[in-house]
Amino acid sequence: MNKKQAEILAIQALSWLAMEPEILGQFLNTSGAAPVDLRKRATEPEFLGFVLDFIMRDDETILGFCDHAAARPETVQQARAALGGGLPNWT
Repeated sequence: MNKKQAEILAIQALSWLAMEPEILGQFLNTSGAAPVDLRKRATEPEFLGFVLDFIMRDDETILGFCDHAAARPETVQQARAALGGGLPNWT
């Protein structure tokens, strides 16, 4: 997966979050972002990486997004890796 494909998937994830009020609230609380920041930061790879980190935090969230996007959890992991940054994979 290249960086552009990863950014597109992360923007899809951000859009999905916006349709899930409860999960969006958790994301905003965790990230410290305000609702107005979502559009402004949607083009920043670092922010998009954080979106994918958040999506991958638990099975229910990643499976909900994957069901919506017709994607596989492995694809989300590949997208996260393509965006760079974040914590290293120690496995």
